[in-house]
Amino acid sequence: MTASSSVLLAGKSTGVNLHLLDEKSWSSFKRQLATATLAWADAHGFRGMAGQVLVVPGTKGNVERVLAGVSCDADRDPFAVGKLCKTLPPGTYAVSGDGVDFRLLALGWCLEAYAFGGYGKKIPTVAKLVCPSGVDRTDVLRCAEATAFVRDLVNAPASDMGPDELEQAARTLAKAHRATLSVTKGKALEKNFPMVHAVGRASSREPRLIDLSWGRLQAPRVTLVGKGVCFDTGGLDIKPASGMLLMKKDMGGAANVLGLAQMIMGAKLPVRLRVLIPAVENAISGNAFRPGDVLRSRKGLSVEIGNT
Repeated sequence: MTASSSVLLAGKSTGVNLHLLDEKSWSSFKRQLATATLAWADAHGFRGMAGQVLVVPGTKGNVERVLAGVSCDADRDPFAVGKLCKTLPPGTYAVSGDGVDFRLLALGWCLEAYAFGGYGKKIPTVAKLVCPSGVDRTDVLRCAEATAFVRDLVNAPASDMGPDELEQAARTLAKAHRATLSVTKGKALEKNFPMVHAVGRASSREPRLIDLSWGRLQAPRVTLVGKGVCFDTGGLDIKPASGMLLMKKDMGGAANVLGLAQMIMGAKLPVRLRVLIPAVENAISGNAFRPGDVLRSRKGLSVEIGNT
């Protein structure tokens, strides 16, 4: 992935001015422009309309400044400007403008810069942004990096993101924040969490329950539970090929709670955090659970399986 810290630079950095404006402010703003710049804007039909971008060249062929049109509606997308990180010429930019939520703009820039690397894919070069004045860069990077972590987990192919790998991701996160982590599997899982075991027992990749804890015992409790089905064939009620194509993403719930946990622990929020992830692969074999089976849950409830 693209490291957010290399995209959102510290405020002491300098960059080409990227000025945001809308159609209403264009009429007054253009009076401040040099004659040549105004002629350049007219030649390109720039009027500050949403989505318009004008790269103004300098006398030496460099980029002197950039004007970007944004929506004048109150409900305009604060993340829309982030797309410029991939469309502007490579370089460093410093943003300005009125009525702009600079924190969301900076976050949107980092999120748009994300690219899933590996597997022969080349990560494209993106434009960099100087963190706007008054924006907490550490906070923005914390959110952006946690989101990239989630996206990396979800984008990984199931061959490289099974229950083992999901557990390892949780272990790495726990170690980074001095959290405790326990994993229940094997006979202990079958006895104590029979429903989780039933879903994953047909796979050669052992099912498990991942349990992460962090924070003071006396703090308010927050528990996050994320679905960790690393691939879902549909079991004996097998899915068609089209329905199975994106089933590597069936562990997206687990990825999201790990990402949220990363933000919570990184911000050192005063909570007692617990993250629970049943990590399984719903596969097909001779010992797969069946439609019509009646299973007994940890709570003692009898559950009839209607669809696997």
